[in-house]
Amino acid sequence: MLADIKRICNLGTGTIGPGIALTFALAGYQVNMYGRTQASIEGGIKRIAEILQRFDDHGLVDTSEMPLIMERIRGVTTLEEAMAGADFVIESISEDLSSKQEIFAKIEKFCSPETVFASSTSGLSPTAIAAKLKHKDRFVVAHFWNPPQLIPLVEVVPGEHTSRNSIVLTTKLLEKIGKKPVVLNREALGFIGNRLQFAMLREALSIIDSGIASKEAVDTTMKYALGRRLSTTGPFESADLSGLDIIGSISSYLLEDLCTSHEVSPVLRKAIAEGKLGAKTGSGFYQWPTDSVFKINKIREDNLIEWLSKDKQGYLDWEE
Repeated sequence: MLADIKRICNLGTGTIGPGIALTFALAGYQVNMYGRTQASIEGGIKRIAEILQRFDDHGLVDTSEMPLIMERIRGVTTLEEAMAGADFVIESISEDLSSKQEIFAKIEKFCSPETVFASSTSGLSPTAIAAKLKHKDRFVVAHFWNPPQLIPLVEVVPGEHTSRNSIVLTTKLLEKIGKKPVVLNREALGFIGNRLQFAMLREALSIIDSGIASKEAVDTTMKYALGRRLSTTGPFESADLSGLDIIGSISSYLLEDLCTSHEVSPVLRKAIAEGKLGAKTGSGFYQWPTDSVFKINKIREDNLIEWLSKDKQGYLDWEE
């Protein structure tokens, strides 16, 4: 039962692990945050403190409560310690199937068969991840979007053996910590969000591959038109507001001209071959000096924090 969950086992201190740990701590849960080394734990705790300070700067937490929130998060370096008293597990280690299978198989011996295991994989099969578990019904995907402390959505994806109870409990827990869970009817590569994101990226790459427009024009179109509209109305809501007759008419001539390639874009292949992997290497589609990365990340974070404040007020709940 939801009321029985008091302590969370958070496996991972990398890109999203600290944000997930903080999200549970903000909701009042005790968190065992697991990292393989003391250095990774220290890095994770430092990142959590930085995020919490940003929340304080924007009035999203009470300054006097910050020490108590930090005290709820306990860093550990062994799986036995990670599972001590844990009633729910969320994993966010590297996107490697065998690593995920191994860590879940190892922790299973430290808990009861009823403890739900969740993975924040961004696209791996829940059935495959749970393959080495004795109690496969306990396993579900709970995909937090990055940055998890700011993005409300979590995709809940059942595997072939996932029990209804595991889905319901996970969904209720996510709602309790302030998230907006969506439950898929069945597993599919990329779930919902990445399927939509990569369909859009495929067309964006096709536009520059075929010389229709520049990358700058594509990004500007998204930031100053589509992105702003889609932040308040989803594709089906937008279609209804536009008029389905109009959508049908445009579809009749536009769809056949859109990209349907199953191959990696030539532009993308070339960049990868040249070692231009994006901000982390200093260049990708654009040049990324350190100050530019800092500035755009701050702009994105400030915008997401503004949205988080609106979410707390039910800004998008027009149906209620």
